[in-house]
Amino acid sequence: MSLRERLRSKDDTGPWRGGYAPYDLIKELCIAIGVIALLAIVLTVLFSSPDDPPSTIAQWSRTLPVNFVTAAVKELDGTSPTAEYGPPYNHNGKGQHAAFIYLQKWLGVSHPINTADDFVIDPLETIPDNPALAGALAEYQRAPAATQKAWGEAFAKPLEEHEAAVEEKKAPSNAVAVNSATGEVTVHASGAGPVPRMMSGLLSLAKSGGLDGSLLTSRQFFQTDYTNPLLFMADGGLLDERAEGQHLLGEQWGMMNETGSYPGQVWLWLYTFWYQVEPLKASANADLLVMMVMGVLSVLFVCIPFLPGIRSLPRKLPIYRLIWKEHYQAQREGGPV
Repeated sequence: MSLRERLRSKDDTGPWRGGYAPYDLIKELCIAIGVIALLAIVLTVLFSSPDDPPSTIAQWSRTLPVNFVTAAVKELDGTSPTAEYGPPYNHNGKGQHAAFIYLQKWLGVSHPINTADDFVIDPLETIPDNPALAGALAEYQRAPAATQKAWGEAFAKPLEEHEAAVEEKKAPSNAVAVNSATGEVTVHASGAGPVPRMMSGLLSLAKSGGLDGSLLTSRQFFQTDYTNPLLFMADGGLLDERAEGQHLLGEQWGMMNETGSYPGQVWLWLYTFWYQVEPLKASANADLLVMMVMGVLSVLFVCIPFLPGIRSLPRKLPIYRLIWKEHYQAQREGGPV
């Protein structure tokens, strides 16, 4: 008898002729469930993502009042990223495109947003018993569009200079001042018309938490559409500051990573990989280009069984012989397959 035949396992499919012992299956099941539950709880406590409080406009206006007012006046004069984005929010931009493909433009505006009305004027009109604010709103709405834009630009200029100085770690000018006790922002800007009173009223509304509710588009009890508050916050610096503190800017792992300095979902690596490749990396249309690349690759993957040459690679590459080497060896020796 050869060594291979001696090492080959015996046929254990015959009837059992040994002894029997009692076995409590229910007890075993309870123990297994208990051990798994305990292990799940311990691992959750040790390795789960932190339960951080959500970002709100109220938090933003209290911690970064100058940044909030800067973003708000840009929403008012139509120069914020959301105001100039294009579909699906407005017609002020073409959206991302590749050659003749304007996917966002073709799909149209499905969530219309007028940043001046939705983010500033409409919320201010909900503030009761404030004659000075009501007068400022009426003055602003009566003015022609060119005058409104001039007022907004005059008020925004010292704020932008202040933000740029802070970002460059330089001493900001005295044109913008923040009251450390109340959080009120004072902007010394000539030719701003009623805009300073409007921004003061919006800041007060935001700090009270009222602006968060005013921007919700759904009036039902359980809110599910937070598009407007998120877009408003994205136009400011709160989300960027929070993302930088938690290493979520995508500089280490691409488009997506977990909270902290850890890579995110493994199945996203193929998508995030293309964001690191030029010219996609530097393109303003990277999202659409990556989507198109992944679309082509997905179609090619599905069509592999039908592509001449590629479908024959498994036969031409002897990898299968390495995987099934024991099978082919048994065939050569004339043993059972």
